[in-house]
Amino acid sequence: MVLQLVAIGYLLTFLFEYDQVWLGLAVLTFMLSVAAWIGIRPQTRKCSKTYGLAFSALLIGAGLNLAWILLAVLKLDPWYQPRMVIPLAGMVFSAGMNSLSVAIERYEQEMVNNRENAQRAAFNAATISHVNMLLAVGLVSLPGMMTGQILSGTSPLIAVRYQIMVMSMLVGTSTLVLCAYFFLRNKFLNPVSQN
Repeated sequence: MVLQLVAIGYLLTFLFEYDQVWLGLAVLTFMLSVAAWIGIRPQTRKCSKTYGLAFSALLIGAGLNLAWILLAVLKLDPWYQPRMVIPLAGMVFSAGMNSLSVAIERYEQEMVNNRENAQRAAFNAATISHVNMLLAVGLVSLPGMMTGQILSGTSPLIAVRYQIMVMSMLVGTSTLVLCAYFFLRNKFLNPVSQN
């Protein structure tokens, strides 16, 4: 963890200085590839097809949400600003990756016990942490981004606006990634079972 964080600190410093779109896209592709690989970690039978499903689901779900945030919510001009795009991409890719891992693990367990509702149970399990987060925010916890902004001197009202955007982005990404994953899984991996 420490080595990864130090390395990314140096890489981000370089990317922010040179502001090359192709370098940023290479970093995003690498992040997406690693997220897909980690996302399928709980899967018992891994192959290029299962990796492709995870990669595609993350690309669709996280990609759509990231594009929406950059173009419609933040209205970045130019659209690609490494200081904004890379951290936001990291958040959406990791949210999708975590939900995907939980869903895959639960889906495999449910297929052993209750084949009929396996996808529904997997989807519900993968979204529990996000629902809990939405219920507890402000009452139980102050999220990290909001706390960091407040500690750096930003007005709490501005910090709250950004935190609302981030939480909506994380929940939306997870939901889209899971929908894309199960749609693609039914279409290409097990087209006979449409549960």
